[in-house]
Amino acid sequence: MAYVASKGALHQLTASLGDALIERGIIVNTVNPGPTDTGWPTDEERESALKNMPFIRCGEPDNTARLVAWLVSDDARYITGQVINSEGGFRGG
Repeated sequence: MAYVASKGALHQLTASLGDALIERGIIVNTVNPGPTDTGWPTDEERESALKNMPFIRCGEPDNTARLVAWLVSDDARYITGQVINSEGGFRGG
């Protein structure tokens, strides 16, 4: 429950900070990368996650890196206060 509460708090902080800081020219966004295979999961954890992954694979660090690179680019200059999910359609908690 603490994990779920912290995710909810992060959503609200992102929206509130985005609104509070935009007049200073500061944009605030959050990336939710979902399950990402950085070598941490055991075989059992990986198999469990894959059952909830439509692409039948976990995300890769490059997936998140590309999204963050876009968010800090001029192309995303009008986006603030958003939580952007990049989790490959993950159906889980």
